[in-house]
Amino acid sequence: MSYQKIEDYGIIGNMRTTALVGVNGSIDWMCFPHFDSPSIFGRILDEKKGGHFQIAPVDENVTRKQFYWPETNVLITRFLCSHGVCEVIDYMPVGDTKIGDHENRLVRWVKAVRGTMKLKIECQPAFNYAQDKHKVVLNSHGAGFYSQSLAMGLATSVPLDTDGSGVFAEIELKQGDTANFVVKELEDPNGCAHCYHNAVAYEGLVDTIGYWNRWVKKCTYKGRWRETVIRSALTLKLLTFEPTGAIVAAPTCSLPEGVGGARNWDYRYTWIRDAAFTLYDLMRIGFTDEAEKFMQWIDERCHELRPDGSMQIMYGIDGRHELEEKTIPGLEGYKQSSPVRIGNGAYDQLQLDIYGELLDSVYLFNKYGSPISFDLWKQLRKLINWVARNWQKKDEGIWEVRGGKQHFVYSKLMCWVALDRGIRLAEKRSFPSDKIFWMEERDKIYEEIMEKGWNEKLQTFVQSYGSETLNAANLMMPLTFFVSPSDKRILSTLDATLKDPAEGGLVADSLVYRYNANHINDGLDGEEGTFNICTFWMVEALTRAGHVQPEKLEQARLMFEQMLTYANHLGLYAEETGSRGEALGNFPQAFTHLSLISAAFNLDKALDL
Repeated sequence: MSYQKIEDYGIIGNMRTTALVGVNGSIDWMCFPHFDSPSIFGRILDEKKGGHFQIAPVDENVTRKQFYWPETNVLITRFLCSHGVCEVIDYMPVGDTKIGDHENRLVRWVKAVRGTMKLKIECQPAFNYAQDKHKVVLNSHGAGFYSQSLAMGLATSVPLDTDGSGVFAEIELKQGDTANFVVKELEDPNGCAHCYHNAVAYEGLVDTIGYWNRWVKKCTYKGRWRETVIRSALTLKLLTFEPTGAIVAAPTCSLPEGVGGARNWDYRYTWIRDAAFTLYDLMRIGFTDEAEKFMQWIDERCHELRPDGSMQIMYGIDGRHELEEKTIPGLEGYKQSSPVRIGNGAYDQLQLDIYGELLDSVYLFNKYGSPISFDLWKQLRKLINWVARNWQKKDEGIWEVRGGKQHFVYSKLMCWVALDRGIRLAEKRSFPSDKIFWMEERDKIYEEIMEKGWNEKLQTFVQSYGSETLNAANLMMPLTFFVSPSDKRILSTLDATLKDPAEGGLVADSLVYRYNANHINDGLDGEEGTFNICTFWMVEALTRAGHVQPEKLEQARLMFEQMLTYANHLGLYAEETGSRGEALGNFPQAFTHLSLISAAFNLDKALDL
């Protein structure tokens, strides 16, 4: 076994946790019972010790195909050869099902479609990121795996053998034959899981398909690329932690931004900056329930402000504040990309941009969703006042650099957004406010950005005051209505950013880097790929500029169509794209899919004008 490409995986889940399923039929990442719980299968981070659950043909000379059941998160992996075709259907039950009944379960339903095929089954868990030992007990219903922190059952009618740490079997299925394997937590640490009749596993499959089909029908988007937008929405739904409404940035940790490098982070948490993108994008394509639930989570965080009125940049999916960053000893990392990190040390950074994204999301929710409460407004007023008093500070910025604080232009931009949206919200709802103070500080920010964030020699907005480096985040200026899309300064910045990195720009073959890592000290070694969210931001910026320069609208559509070719075979995106078109970073990435929805929505609208 060698490491699969990151893009060779699909994802299944139940809004509690997820699993990554490779085209080779192997589950190589699954945390249990929740997104941020320790992994039980983690081969994607260590091919020998990480743990896996694989169902695959004994004969490796087969063709492999993978696809989703239409408009669902039910994943089908097909193995085809001259003597037979077999399918492994992976799903986690959601809604009311006999096999799930709202419990946390993974179901692997195997079916021979034609001919015959011999399959090998290997279930080798590795508890707590492969740090905990466990024992294996075979029984008439499958097997139990018992570690000090978790008891897990594998329920099946297939006879199993064990090597002491895992279980294995070999079966031959003829056309029409089926088998099922169900992974679940054992409430009794000494108990075992009963196996399920194939008809029950099938009923669970049908019920789960029905759940996803009903959910998709809520989508109001009918424009171009609807299938792509639906897949992104389905992915975002999987990344939602249903008990609290929080949305994780990605379901994985420590997948590298550059293979062999140390830019490996844990993204199984919720960033405040995701709020504006999440709320607005879900609402405008019809998924108001998810937006309202996420708004409740934001409301709760706003009632947990620090004594000075500030807040953290990110939280656990359950709202916890401490996200201590640690490295896992003994794991080599994806393709020897170490260290393997859990937790995220950026949680206590100062990132001023989060306030703009938060206030923008609340403003949009109040406008297009439900009016916010006065109790929430009282907390927001404290927060807005904190921004008005502290926007002048240096910070680590949206990209969470670890090379020291700077006056990042994007951070100042979003402080302007925070004050601007606070003023608008107060006026819209006639809330008591410190409006005159906010307006004075808002205008100071505007003038300072135009003076210090603008490089007269380069004729472009730059990453930080006094620098000559571009930052793709500045593409948000027209998107936040800080400047007009036709403003000559933003048009000049667009043109500068569109140049090749060798010429000082950030775009390589339609893909956009977040900044030039070779020209700044971000405190990290190694290279990184282009940032997918930045490419979609560029599409939006070009779309808006297309109102005055029609050729830019044509450029936006071409860039969007090209970007679609960088999705994997299932329409999924990681955080970044490498120079060979490979997926890099944690996968799949919520930010990428959010920005895809936004870009598709606005581009489709502009093309119809």
